[in-house]
Amino acid sequence: MSGEPDYQFVDTNIFVYAYDNANTKKQQQARKLIQQLWQQRAGCASIQVLQEFFVTTTRKLANPLAPADATQIISDLGLWRIHQPKVEDVLSAIQIQQRHQLSFWDSMIVRSANQLGCAIIWTEDLNDGQQIEGCEIRSPFIS
Repeated sequence: MSGEPDYQFVDTNIFVYAYDNANTKKQQQARKLIQQLWQQRAGCASIQVLQEFFVTTTRKLANPLAPADATQIISDLGLWRIHQPKVEDVLSAIQIQQRHQLSFWDSMIVRSANQLGCAIIWTEDLNDGQQIEGCEIRSPFIS
């Protein structure tokens, strides 16, 4: 046993729900998951997720975050394992897209999770329980 945590990838929508007051039930569920991953030191994300989080939380929410607040959250998340895609990751994501009929951006998420050694991808954008490229898709909002 290596003592390594079971790494889990968190998609943008989960982070956004954690800071969106529009749906308090989902906000609580997202925050609980993120807190657990902090405690387990098992949280992973990608540069894409951080970028999407900033844009969504500062521009698209009914009650947007101040840019300084979103920046601090991203800075904190920098302590997680963060995938920084390269050209070969983009090429691999294109293949994943074709194999699984996913959007390109979802394929990039799958590729990033795979590169970080994640067994689980937390997202609302794919089907809960689905297996893609060795990763299990889970939604924290399905009981």
